[in-house]
Amino acid sequence: MRLFKIFQIRVFITLSALILLVGISYSQSAYSGDSYQLGAGDLVIIQVYGEEELTLETRLRDNGKISYPFLGEINVSNMSIQGLEKLISKGLKGDYLVDPRVTVTIQEYRQIYINGEVEEPGGYEFQPGLTVHKAISLAGGFTDRADKGKILLIKENGASNGGPVSLKDSVYPGDTLTVDESFF
Repeated sequence: MRLFKIFQIRVFITLSALILLVGISYSQSAYSGDSYQLGAGDLVIIQVYGEEELTLETRLRDNGKISYPFLGEINVSNMSIQGLEKLISKGLKGDYLVDPRVTVTIQEYRQIYINGEVEEPGGYEFQPGLTVHKAISLAGGFTDRADKGKILLIKENGASNGGPVSLKDSVYPGDTLTVDESFF
């Protein structure tokens, strides 16, 4: 009987660890270099292995461009992280380096904006895995006058979902949430 309980505990721990690992890998892949699109306000670090003088920390300007040594102005808006790595590697290869190994990481995501009936409306740094509920929590929560069933989400590109969103819906960099006022 005691061996069976130990076996059950081991199975439970193993399954719990597996579920946790799957959840972590899913949340990281949701904003991996393949899918995340760079935009104005993102702070990126560009590194070239073995070439310290080519390391650059820069924020994408409003026009979506950055200045990079030897390559000049580069428009990186709506580009993936891997796309930027390939672009810089290709630009440096040949004239400057034989086989550049470029790594791009996001130091800070661009902000999300929350306004309306929240305690502290304003801009907040995006965090991967952010939901409407978590975003409202960042803004200090709902005011007493908030209509919790009427939260509008406007995407960075200006598109609206056409109606209220759920507290479980995802929020992405550049999005704007508006919490309407309740009349009762």
